[in-house]
Amino acid sequence: MPSRRTTESTHPATPAPKKRAAPKARPVEVTPRAIVTEDMRRGMIAEGAYLRAERRGFAGGHEDEDWLAAEAEVDRLLAIDDVSRPQ
Repeated sequence: MPSRRTTESTHPATPAPKKRAAPKARPVEVTPRAIVTEDMRRGMIAEGAYLRAERRGFAGGHEDEDWLAAEAEVDRLLAIDDVSRPQ
């Protein structure tokens, strides 16, 4: 049974792709750190807890769980923000 393989002689050589120069590093803009007040933090947690309840169809009995999970997430994000920004 004949093979369907093609040989190099039937196809022209394809040129090697051109290498691109590495992108130049962009200067990092340092912005002033935002101050998150306790009221702002509480509002972020409340919004996160609401969104969790909404995804669950507002089924009752999970309010504390939603609040604690949202609180942990907000605190984690605020801690990452503190670490990632230069002082």
